[in-house]
Amino acid sequence: MIKIKNVSMKFNLGIEKNNSLKETVINFFSPKKRKSKKKEEFWALKDIDFNIAKGEVVGLIGSNGAGKSTLLKVVSGVMKPTKGSVEVNGVISPMIELGAGFDQDLTARENIYLNGAVLGYSKKFLESKFDEIVEFSELKDFLDVPIKNFSSGMTAKLAFAISTIVDPEILIVDEILSVGDIKFQEKSKNKMLEMIKGGTTVLYVSHSLQSIKDLCTKVVWLDHGKIVKIGDTKEICEEYYEAQMGKQMKK
Repeated sequence: MIKIKNVSMKFNLGIEKNNSLKETVINFFSPKKRKSKKKEEFWALKDIDFNIAKGEVVGLIGSNGAGKSTLLKVVSGVMKPTKGSVEVNGVISPMIELGAGFDQDLTARENIYLNGAVLGYSKKFLESKFDEIVEFSELKDFLDVPIKNFSSGMTAKLAFAISTIVDPEILIVDEILSVGDIKFQEKSKNKMLEMIKGGTTVLYVSHSLQSIKDLCTKVVWLDHGKIVKIGDTKEICEEYYEAQMGKQMKK
């Protein structure tokens, strides 16, 4: 379903520029600072190689900066890898940075149609699913309120409701089960389970190991852009937890 072949992703952190008169004078008397800095290269991913079969639910775990979200964006086609390739056989529904495609000046009602169109849904389809979206999002009383007046949780609820009105072949998920209050989180989890039971292939990122254990059939552990281990969910989650606790004890 998804073949990730030796994928590496490099970012250039940029060149430090000294443009002000003050900085020019300071650098004239400070030889060390006068030296121009070269571009700093940062490899967010390095030689990532694994496959995801149809119907598998694969979890990505790792500390902040491990490369999890970057990998999701590469698989989704949002970013092109510096090296390697990604082969995807199926239609992807990416749930990354929920609400990023909303127009802040438009109302929730208007954004349902706008965001739905961006996701490729027809107006007729959105009209047939409108009540379902509103009910799931729990935002019936706020339909005519501009999104800019929503909390981040309300915005994410609406985005989640729009994104999950169809069962995609491949679902790319980044930390969505932490959206909203506890009740909505449970509802989101149940919706995910429904899609998984329906055969949807899932690539899922979460810092919640319990969530990973509940949903995933396989886990990929990343650290500083490299794969540490791939395999059994419970086994790797426990190893990762012990490693993280070991780091905390050393601090």
